[in-house]
Amino acid sequence: MRRSWVSVLHEAISAAFSRVDSEPLLVRIGVSAGKIDPFEWLAGQSQTNRIIWHSRHHNEIVFTCGAAKEVSGSGPETNSNIEMRIQDVLGRPGDDMRFFGGMRFDRTRPSDELWRSFSGYRFVLPRFELIARRDQVQVYCNLVFPEDIKKRQSILADILSLEVSDSAPEQSRNFLSPVVRVNHPEQGVWKERINWALEKFENNDLEKVVLARRADFEFVEPIKPFLLLKKLIASTPNCFHYYFEASDGSAFVGATPERLFYRNGLLIESEAVAGTQPRGATLIDDEHFRASLLTSEKELREHAFVREFIRDILDPLCESVSIDHEASEMKLTMGRHLVSRITGVLLPGVSDMKLLDQLHPTPAVGGFPGTESIDVIREVEEFDRGWYAGPVGWIGQDSAHFAVALRCGLVRGKTISLFSGAGIVRGSEPESEWKEIEQKILDFINVLELDMEQVG
Repeated sequence: MRRSWVSVLHEAISAAFSRVDSEPLLVRIGVSAGKIDPFEWLAGQSQTNRIIWHSRHHNEIVFTCGAAKEVSGSGPETNSNIEMRIQDVLGRPGDDMRFFGGMRFDRTRPSDELWRSFSGYRFVLPRFELIARRDQVQVYCNLVFPEDIKKRQSILADILSLEVSDSAPEQSRNFLSPVVRVNHPEQGVWKERINWALEKFENNDLEKVVLARRADFEFVEPIKPFLLLKKLIASTPNCFHYYFEASDGSAFVGATPERLFYRNGLLIESEAVAGTQPRGATLIDDEHFRASLLTSEKELREHAFVREFIRDILDPLCESVSIDHEASEMKLTMGRHLVSRITGVLLPGVSDMKLLDQLHPTPAVGGFPGTESIDVIREVEEFDRGWYAGPVGWIGQDSAHFAVALRCGLVRGKTISLFSGAGIVRGSEPESEWKEIEQKILDFINVLELDMEQVG
C-alpha cells in the first residue's frame, strides 16, 4: 500500500532531527503531495500565520502555515534592526528559505481598532509551505537549528495534522449579497478634501498627494477569504496576489499590479506605476481610453513624479541605473496605468531593508514631495491605512521581491473593508477622481458579485 505524503514527510523530518547537533543550520525538506486543492488545504489547517503569495507572471503560488521564525513588532524599530534580525536566521548555513510579510503604510501612526491585530511589521519564515506549480504540488517543512531541537515532538505532531480530511471546509460556494455599505469618508466629504488639497498646491511646494477612501461592506454571513483570493487570482492576471492572516483570523487580501522592487543578487528591478484610465466597454472606447492615458498632460505629470523619484532614489544606491525612455501602458482587466521600468546594479552592501526604507512610500501612494504629502495624509484622512499601500512580499538570502499593497481588502468576519486611492495633482477634478477610486475596487466588486446600484 502506498504511503501518504504526510507519512513520507514525517519520516524525513524525523530522520533530519537525528542527524543534526547544536550548530546553527537551516534544513528544508519537501515531498510531492499529489493532486490536492491548495486553497482547500490551507483552509483546513488549524495552525496560525497562514499566508498566500503569488508573484506577477509566475506560475507558482506559495501557501504557508505555522512559523519556524517570526520577526515582528509595532514600535518605531528601524529597518536596519529588522534586517539584522532576519539575517540572523537567513545567514546560517544550509538550505535557502524566505521570510514572507509586510508592514504598515505609516508605522509612526498608531493602529486603530480595525488594524489592531496586525503588527506594524511582520515577517514570517513558514514552518510549512505548499508550493503549487500547475498540476504539481510540493509540501515543505522548514527547520531552524539549534532552536528546533527542543520542538521536535511538537513539529512531528504538526506534520501529522497537515493532511486535510474529506470534511475540510468547502471553498467553492458563491458569496451572498451584502446588507450595507459605508464609505469613510462619504463622497461629499472626500470631494471637499480634494478641493482643500488643490488649494494646498497654490500655497506651498506640494505637487501631488494621494488621498484614499475605505468602503466597508457587511454581509449576512462570514466571508470566506480563501475563496475570495482564489477568484481574484483567476480574474486578475498581470497582478501580484497576497493573503496575510492576523492572530484573530482577520485577513488582508489583495491583487496589486504594482511592483516595488525585485532583487536578484546585485541586480534590481523596480517600476513607476501612476496615471490611470478605465477599460472601455467596446474596442473603440477602449482605444479612446488608451490614447487618453498616453497623451494626457495630467496623467503624464502624475506619472513623472513617481518615475523621477524612483530613479533618484536608486541612483546613489547603484553602480548604474537604466529607465524606459518613455512610459508605456500596463493593461489590466478593469483598468490601465502608465508604467516605466527601472533597472540597476546595486552597490555591494545595499540591503533589502535599506531599499524598503528609501523606496517606500513612492509618490504613487503618498505624493510629492514626500514629507509634505504624508503630512497632508495624516491631517485629512480620518481612517488608518494599516497595511494598505505598504510593502508586502518576501526576503531571501540572495533575492527579495516586494509589491505595493493596493487593490486590497481587510476581511473581518462578515465585513470586508476595501481600500482605494487617487493621485491628486493640479488639474484634478473631484468627480472624476471619485470615479477612479470606485473603478479601482471593481475587481473585488465583481468577485463578490455585488450589485453596486443596491449598495453604492
